[in-house]
Amino acid sequence: MLHGPAANLGDDNAAERKSKLGIKLFLIYALIYAGFVYIGVSYPDLMGIRLFFGLNLAIVYGFGLIVLAIIMGFLYHLACTRLENKLNKEEDSK
Repeated sequence: MLHGPAANLGDDNAAERKSKLGIKLFLIYALIYAGFVYIGVSYPDLMGIRLFFGLNLAIVYGFGLIVLAIIMGFLYHLACTRLENKLNKEEDSK
């Protein structure tokens, strides 16, 4: 017994813009992550520099990457919700 989706979702008019936004955010994150890898490979001694509270650059940069990914995820969600509300509402009013 197979069944269809629980709700009729219809077309997503914001899909293309959401995809472009996702790609842009991914590229930004990839560049920042590439900086982390570059420093780790090219200047490993630099990763051992103590910044604050006894934490070295590797720890601070690594946790920064994790926090950045979470923040970017929230921003992506907010932006996509706004795009969906705006673009899908316009079609509903036609």
